[in-house]
Amino acid sequence: MENFVVAIDGPAGSGKSTIAKIIGKDYGLTYLDTGAMYRMVALYTLKNNISLENKKEIVNALEKIEIDIQGEKFILNGEDVSKEIRTPEVASIVSPVAAIKEVRVKLVELQREISSGKKVILDGRDIGTVVFPKADLKIFLVASPEERAKRRMKDYESKNIKENFEEVLASIKERDHIDSTRKESPLKKAEDAIEIDTSFLNISEVVDKISSLINNRIGR
Repeated sequence: MENFVVAIDGPAGSGKSTIAKIIGKDYGLTYLDTGAMYRMVALYTLKNNISLENKKEIVNALEKIEIDIQGEKFILNGEDVSKEIRTPEVASIVSPVAAIKEVRVKLVELQREISSGKKVILDGRDIGTVVFPKADLKIFLVASPEERAKRRMKDYESKNIKENFEEVLASIKERDHIDSTRKESPLKKAEDAIEIDTSFLNISEVVDKISSLINNRIGR
């Protein structure tokens, strides 16, 4: 199973990262959280008071941004920002930042570079359509906005972050709209991707479904 690529795409809160981490450990695949990479760029704009309206300044800032991933640690310019990139403030601006062409070009190149010659599992919005259109297995996870908002609330609560459900739901819907309508690499299901609705499935049930698909690919 050399150069084996599993691409998991889907909207925010569909369970991509959680599932990808488990599958990665089960099959010895290198896990790459591409969404976290975009969050690091978004965090940089926040820390440096760069307006989302000033795309030129964001593009220029890319030369000053160094991203590194060490296991489950996300390093931005030498600083561990694993917790900071998961805040509501970053979540609220990551989609507009990710919609900028130059940002996507830089990070897609980095994603391919990190994945080169490895057995990997990646999750994001455009893994199966843009980053690895010839991935060995493509999964597209979906769930209702309400269910995804509930999951996001639980995640915030576990981190002692207080948020309003209706505001989180509205944010989820707004991100869906931005991600699916942007010009650069919009969120969409690849033609050969297998869709799994996780709305009424628990984590182990989703893992079992994807594991079965991987086993079929590798002949287990």
